[in-house]
Amino acid sequence: MNIQAITTLGKLKESGYASKSIRDEMRDNLLKYLGAKKIWYTGVVGYEETVIPQLESAILAGHNINFLGLRGQAKTKMARLMVNLLDEYIPVIEGSVLNEDPMAPITVFAQKLLAEKGDDTPIDWLHRSHRYSEKLATPDVTVADLIGDIDPIKAMNLKLSFADADVIHFGLIPRSNRGIFVINELPDLQARIQVSLFNVLQEKDVQIRGFNVRLPLDVAFVFTANPEDYTNRGSIVTPLKDRIQSQILTHYPLTLELGLKISDQETMVPKAAKNVELDFVIKSIIEQVAVEARHSDYVDEKSGVSARLTISLREASISSALRRKAINKDKKDIVRISDIFGSIQAINGKVELVYEGEQEGAERVSKKLISDAIATIGDVTFAKHFSTDDPEFISEELTAVVAWFEKQNIFVATNSTLKDYQEILDQDVFDPIKELDIFNNRALGIEVLLHTLASQNKLHAHYDANGADFSDLFNNDMFDELGGDENFTE
Repeated sequence: MNIQAITTLGKLKESGYASKSIRDEMRDNLLKYLGAKKIWYTGVVGYEETVIPQLESAILAGHNINFLGLRGQAKTKMARLMVNLLDEYIPVIEGSVLNEDPMAPITVFAQKLLAEKGDDTPIDWLHRSHRYSEKLATPDVTVADLIGDIDPIKAMNLKLSFADADVIHFGLIPRSNRGIFVINELPDLQARIQVSLFNVLQEKDVQIRGFNVRLPLDVAFVFTANPEDYTNRGSIVTPLKDRIQSQILTHYPLTLELGLKISDQETMVPKAAKNVELDFVIKSIIEQVAVEARHSDYVDEKSGVSARLTISLREASISSALRRKAINKDKKDIVRISDIFGSIQAINGKVELVYEGEQEGAERVSKKLISDAIATIGDVTFAKHFSTDDPEFISEELTAVVAWFEKQNIFVATNSTLKDYQEILDQDVFDPIKELDIFNNRALGIEVLLHTLASQNKLHAHYDANGADFSDLFNNDMFDELGGDENFTE
């Protein structure tokens, strides 16, 4: 259909255009995607076998939808992607604030226009990107914002009585007619405001002040909610919940690999960091930090740990390496363990601590989460190469590494040049580790090993802003207060 040639109602009729409700429109387009085995939800990772089938079933059923899940679970992202299921363009009556269908006008304005001009009624074409509206539920949201109210200025300018329907200023929901309307964080909406949605959802009409306005609105509603809000800030009133036909539970990535895909997709790396290498093991440690946080006794499980934590931590770690590269005037550098420890600002504030966590302090908890992540990834990385049947015993190669530290130590400076970093970790005792083809940078592999051995209490590690000092475990007082030492004991 050449929409540029269709500018009046008469030409629209000649084209054979048939009106379609938004739910039928989304259903038909989804069926086309499914039939062609194409993906419409680009950018959403990890929901292919869980959330997406439920969502597609709800769309096919023509349901209003509520995404229920903790923060950082792509609820709003999925709502916005539903725009892909709309037709690219739809015809609307020119000048209609409610995007009215030329074949089925619903306001007095549009009905008068059609009665006056008939087939010469001018029409516009509305792109699907303009058929999506979103409102964050806040305590100051009013019925007038969502539904509408009498506009005294409009009445004065048009010299109309307050009894005239033309003085009504329509709110966001009527203006979203023939589109998708999203309310984020629904429980934050005051109960009396939630009540105003009853008729819109069930009878598909609006009630404004003293006017008996019955507008058969055609709106697909999507809501998002966080279970934490039910107790902390509010709740969804039962009759409203009953009118939302499908409630879909979201979740965090079920595997580390899925989490890595999300972080790879969402991380913003500056062009200046093109010569800063990010090894897969560093990516894995950063991703594991969120996993450790979700299971930590210091973090409030009900609050959740957003995927934004790992994205921010990765970006901050890359920037830390970029800063060091600039200071040292190196041509290239790599993201090191020290860069993760130096980026705890990306963790603080993104985890809600329970009482015990508050007692320990946000900084100590953040560093413990990083240490636990290193231990987990280090165990997985080295286990298949240096594994033994006895968990208390380590392989011959690692025994030699631990024994080597009985007579000397290694200090890995935070801001050392890449050359110095590699040289300090280039010791003969590490030759078996250097031969492993699992790291792009062998020095980084050795550093990860040392941190892993320290987390297993086989080496002593003392951390401060200047770097990490690795030494023999028994040459240090294991029961010292932490002070500058960030070994975390429970």
